[in-house]
This record gives sequence, structure tokens and C-alpha cells, in this order.
Amino acid sequence: MKILPKLIASVVFAATSLAANATVTTVSQNALKASAGYYTDVIGGGIGDIVVTTGGGNAANVGQADGRNDDGYTGAIDLGFNVNLFGNSYSSLYINNNGNVTFGGGLSAYNPMGPTETSLPIVAPFFGDVDTRHINSGVVHVRTDVANQIIITWDNVGYFAEHGDLLNSFQLILRGTDYLVPVGEGTIGFYYGRMGWEIADTHNNQAVVGFGDGQNNGVILEGSGAAGIAGTLSNHHVWFNERLEPTTVPEPGSIALLALGLGALAFARRRSVK
Repeated sequence: MKILPKLIASVVFAATSLAANATVTTVSQNALKASAGYYTDVIGGGIGDIVVTTGGGNAANVGQADGRNDDGYTGAIDLGFNVNLFGNSYSSLYINNNGNVTFGGGLSAYNPMGPTETSLPIVAPFFGDVDTRHINSGVVHVRTDVANQIIITWDNVGYFAEHGDLLNSFQLILRGTDYLVPVGEGTIGFYYGRMGWEIADTHNNQAVVGFGDGQNNGVILEGSGAAGIAGTLSNHHVWFNERLEPTTVPEPGSIALLALGLGALAFARRRSVK
């Protein structure tokens, strides 16, 4: 389903009313770290299999092997592990063409208000009006070969209506509760390559990055829904912990100072024992 420009005013009013008592946390853009390419470029192994839709709205192209569609989504994918989100645990998810995954059902429509206005729990590395039907567009891929981890990639995807002149590349990493998280990473990762677009033909709303609990509460990245968000994301990444807080890596100098301080403390303790 596409939301036409003349309908947006009423949608905004309704969403604002519904969200009056909601809690939405904004994450600073400073959480974004410069990077080149996908997370899978770091670990190797590629971006996995093409995602084939099993349902959806406009031009979902259900069952089409090449994965090209507009508002399609997958059936429930059994993760084989549990993902925690807003205090709830989920063992399956739906991959949606429009730059997100949801829990409890698929989501075909692009909502200009973003992830905090959906009726399903959602993780959205780039909630935009993705359309992969143009020949120049890539499609969505999924990789499940790493234990306790799923990786979904929107690889060089176009935008509605069937445009392939500008393309976006972004990746979502979701990890289970039993995953041993390396220092500086997290349980949820957003990775971005080159990001060329942020709006589509049917509206003037930019894409939104973040999380929603299906009840209007959520976490969004600063600049979501505003002009320039695609450029901000290009060639960056961010990791979040289970509390949906961005994780950080101490600067090398800080690590050295910490080690020096701990060493001095240990030496002082040895002297006091003598």
C-alpha cells in the first residue's frame, strides 16, 4: 500500500494523537562510525541467498525466484535462537522489502512516520520505500550460516516507483542471546555502503532508522525523517546492545591509559602489602 501525498496530513495527525503518551528515544549521529562496505566484507562469506517473497502488497511478486518486488515480505523465518527487543523474546521474524524486519507478522506498506508508528515490533536499518523491480536494482539477501546470527542485506536496491537511477546498500545483523559479542560490537548492527536515495515518488518523507515496539514506543537515529539522512548513513555503521543503546569502542589512547592506570594500581597494592 502506498500513502499518497494528499493523505499524509491526516496520517500525521492520527499518528501524533496515537503517540501522545509514547516514549521515543533519539540516538545521536555521533554513534555512527565510518566504515567501508558491509559487515560481511569483514567476516567473508558473501551476503547469502536471495529473499523470495511469500506475501505483501503492491507488486509483491510472491514466489518470484529473482526476488524482485515492491511491497513484498517473507513468511516467518525460524531463527533457531532468541532475539530480545523491548523486553520481549522472539524466535522468528519476517523480512520486509521496505528496509526492515518485523516480529509477529509481515509488513508490506512503507509508513512515512517511521518504525515508531507501526503496529508490529520492528527493526529498521532504513525504513524507506524500497522497490527492486528495476533491472538496475539489486534485491534483498539473507544469510543464516553463522550460529546465533542472521544477516539481511538490501543490496544496491532502488526505490518506488520502479526506479534504478539511485541505489542504496545496507545490511542488518541480528544476534541471539547466546552469541558471544566481540568488544566494540553489539547484538544488533546496521551497516551502510553507498546510500543514494531517501524519498520515493508517492510522498516527500525521508526514510527513518530505528526500532519500534508496535505500541508507538521506540528508538530512532537523529536525523531520521529529515533531508540528508541517506548521505549521513553512507559508508558508516552502528552497533546496539540489547537495551538498544549504541556501543562504543575506547580509543587506543584511552585503552593505553587505562592499562597504565591499572598497572600503577596493582603496583601500589603490592607495595602496601609489604
